[in-house]
Amino acid sequence: MAPWIAALGATLLMQSVASFMTQTLPVVAPLITASAGLAPERIGNFSSLVAFGTVLFLLLGGPYLARLGPVRMLQAGAVLAALALLVAGLGTVAAIGLASLLLGVGYGPSPPAGSRILAATAPKQHRTLIFSVKQAGAPLGGALAGLVSAPIAIAAGWPAALLVAVGVSLLAAAAIQPLRAMLDAERDPARRIGLRDVLSAHTIAAPIAALRVDPLLPRLTALSVAFALCQGCLFSFTVTWLVETRGMGLVEAGGVFAAMQVAGVVARILLGWLADRTGNATRNLVVQAFVAAGSVAALALLPEDARTLLLPLCVLAGFVGASWNGISLAEVARVAPPDRVSDVTSGTTLFVFLGYVAGPSVFSLLVTLTGGWTLPMLAVAAQLAVVAALVGRAR
Repeated sequence: MAPWIAALGATLLMQSVASFMTQTLPVVAPLITASAGLAPERIGNFSSLVAFGTVLFLLLGGPYLARLGPVRMLQAGAVLAALALLVAGLGTVAAIGLASLLLGVGYGPSPPAGSRILAATAPKQHRTLIFSVKQAGAPLGGALAGLVSAPIAIAAGWPAALLVAVGVSLLAAAAIQPLRAMLDAERDPARRIGLRDVLSAHTIAAPIAALRVDPLLPRLTALSVAFALCQGCLFSFTVTWLVETRGMGLVEAGGVFAAMQVAGVVARILLGWLADRTGNATRNLVVQAFVAAGSVAALALLPEDARTLLLPLCVLAGFVGASWNGISLAEVARVAPPDRVSDVTSGTTLFVFLGYVAGPSVFSLLVTLTGGWTLPMLAVAAQLAVVAALVGRAR
């Protein structure tokens, strides 16, 4: 087996599992928030905590990634995510908040570790496609959360759904162990990972400073953040929005959520291939952003009795709004010096996850302030369109 095939298989598996773990919470959110005595839209605050946990890892995790290697860090992230869902099973507001933060830290290794593995093994002529296939694991994991976690939560309770996710995560961590010797060969066993080293100003500044290595990176990062705001709100609130405003049951809403995620899987592969063919990935992302903004605006303005258009619009939103990640990461890896791929990826992804932090919480606040969902959804669409226009004009 070619090394890049093994690398892609391992990173795709772990990306899928990481997404499955983080998306299980919003899928069963109506049951969890009801059990904790919270308003349904408060799931946005927990989603923001997940993203904040990832930001913490991206700021501080560089020394661990260098010392232990990308495979070991992917395994550690999976184990930590499993622990997080066990904590969430306690059902209190504090436990769910802590679990959300730990879930984010557990997800944190996925972008830089995956990029480091693939940048070292992927054939250059197919790099964007390979990165996009790996990133297809994100909506694939979300689709599995919608198809698996929602029915289990209805049949056996939401704690049972969390336990199933725990088992999946631990099995995945064990499955990639045979690849560690090959894919962690370039780790630095002498790298210091003491608390003073991890919290040093150099460690914290390295991912952000790395964004200065190429003039494309700030523009690409800005567009990625706008996409993240949109995607974060879509993934955090779709199930709750369908249940609260469209009268769907949890299983039916979970099915629509899964269809949205599957569309993202297909799109990441198809649009990644297209980016390789056109040779202008940033321009492709600008066009994609305009279509994504239009699809979210159409959902916001869709009459409540227009049920036949609901599923196609959700699928379109998933197709264009959740398929940008692999293209963006491949562009980052393309312009980054080979020895700075992890740092540059961490820097870009750090700002992306700040978007994930802000988006759901601001959206939740807007729902509370406006007493509805339409204006917040239009705001999400508008910010993506505006940033796309500015990035397109700058090029």
